[in-house]
Amino acid sequence: MTRVLNELVTLLALEKIEEDLFRGQSQDLGWGQVFGGQVLGQALSAAVQTVPSDRHVHSLHAYFLRLGDAHKPIVYSVDRTRDGQSFSTRSILAVQSGKPIFQMLASFQVEEPGIDHAEPMTQTVGPDGLLSERELWMKYAERLPEKIRTRATAERPIELRPVDPVHPFAPEKRAPESAVWVRTAAALPDDPALHRYLLAYCSDFAFLPTALRPHGLTWVSPGMQIASIDHAMWFHRPFRMDDWLLHVMHSPSASGARGMVRGSVFSSDGRLVASTAQEGLIRFRSGRE
Repeated sequence: MTRVLNELVTLLALEKIEEDLFRGQSQDLGWGQVFGGQVLGQALSAAVQTVPSDRHVHSLHAYFLRLGDAHKPIVYSVDRTRDGQSFSTRSILAVQSGKPIFQMLASFQVEEPGIDHAEPMTQTVGPDGLLSERELWMKYAERLPEKIRTRATAERPIELRPVDPVHPFAPEKRAPESAVWVRTAAALPDDPALHRYLLAYCSDFAFLPTALRPHGLTWVSPGMQIASIDHAMWFHRPFRMDDWLLHVMHSPSASGARGMVRGSVFSSDGRLVASTAQEGLIRFRSGRE
């Protein structure tokens, strides 16, 4: 693994400090706040460590309660809500500085046979030939604040290649749709749980900005404030994060200073491997242009 990918894997592993109690360090992506995907991945990692090894997460539903401080650790407490014959449920609370910042319910299931169907993969261009998000930001580096510029152009553990990127400082109005190819920067161990942590981690990238597209806005538009409120995922089929995955996103609604986005994650051979959904805060700060 590359150095930055190894750091991310270590970040998601967590330190066990007591039975059902774990501590995770935080990573600053350039704005001093904890990235929502990091908390999703760490909370899932905490829950997995309390579940029998023959049960795998099939869904999670989470709420972001407060902004997290990227310079402080986060403590995750897991409540073993239920263990049935086929399913296990876990409730995870993330606490920082004595206050809850995040809460999640996750459900796990033993592998079972059953009926099988899925929506087809969206037809789009493949990742080859597309610029990575890092390469795109390097084109606009001189317009970013120094701290954000350093993070935006730094080596990344997960490569993102947007299919139809918008100009961050001069966006045109487009349909409320977007798609991005994602893959880890290097090969990973054969640990299915780790691949799920990492997909949860990167599922928050480029998600909510999909709701800004029909309004000709981006997250760097003057006065713009966006933040995740809740997040849900359903894991349908096995996948690997070191193979290309396509996250196709669509925003059916934005109103009341909130935007809603739904997503489907496909493997490169066209299998639907996960579904995503999120609602987030979208508002203008006072003094907007």
